[in-house]
Amino acid sequence: MEYLDFELPIKELEDQLDKCLVIGQESDVDVTNTCQQISKKLEDTKKHIYKNLTAWQRVQLSRHPRRPYTLDHIKALCGDTFLELHGDRGFKDDKAMIGGLGKIGGQSFMIIGQQKGYNTKTRQYRNFGMPNPEGYRKALRLMKMAEKFGIPVLSFVDTPGAFPGIEAEERGQGEAIARNIIEMIRLKVPIIVVIVGEGASGGALGIGVGDKVYMLENTWYSVISPESCSSILWKSWDYKEQAAEALKLTSSDMKKQKLIDDIIPEPLGGAHYDRETTFKTVEKYIMKGFNEMKDLSTEELVAQRMDKYSKMGEFKE
Repeated sequence: MEYLDFELPIKELEDQLDKCLVIGQESDVDVTNTCQQISKKLEDTKKHIYKNLTAWQRVQLSRHPRRPYTLDHIKALCGDTFLELHGDRGFKDDKAMIGGLGKIGGQSFMIIGQQKGYNTKTRQYRNFGMPNPEGYRKALRLMKMAEKFGIPVLSFVDTPGAFPGIEAEERGQGEAIARNIIEMIRLKVPIIVVIVGEGASGGALGIGVGDKVYMLENTWYSVISPESCSSILWKSWDYKEQAAEALKLTSSDMKKQKLIDDIIPEPLGGAHYDRETTFKTVEKYIMKGFNEMKDLSTEELVAQRMDKYSKMGEFKE
């Protein structure tokens, strides 16, 4: 297990518990009471830490290297029914954007999402989860295909942002994201969006418009990352904790501002502590959202989606 800086008290207690168990196994000393006391203290410490997380600590959890990524969710939810589709039919296949058909609970979905890597080699292969324009064009191609055949769209968002390189700008990064947003607004099939990690800027919005938008508990969704915000306002990354609080980027902040529909709870400690429970909970929310929309007519579906997004940002004195 890899520990974040605020999780070090948990690590110390787990180490103590391990040593206590070893002593009990290697000697005749009865350490049952001691182990029980350490276990209780460990549980209390976990509850105290994870129930009082700051915005920055939730950002750190959303980036945990053992956190389930898009493909992990797809494999757990779809099993061997997932068929990946490739290419934008214009430039090339973007490995940072996953897309394809799969079944969840017997229902077919067109699934899209950003994919990060697990180690140095795969992170480079996936471009650190930062899609180029062809990635967004691939996603749009698959969404239009889903619309043609009446298949609902499921989008998993997990990106530090769209790739900002000059070659991406040359190929129309801004236009590709803007095109996706307008096309998703008027797509004639249900769209369910789940933010499973980082939801940064236009890179997230490019596949983030949906009838139902859910966030896992320890994720974030914002126009800019805390580090970048800190570097702009304070000319340094040292104020990223303050920036995270000011940006109101956590799932509870998003729900309070009515920018998402619901929060998907995570196991104590984060999604990586109990992946199976996380996957089951995500599936429950996906199917719940789909069942609420499946009987709507195309006109009702699009009208409700447009109304939902037109109300965002309204301000009354």
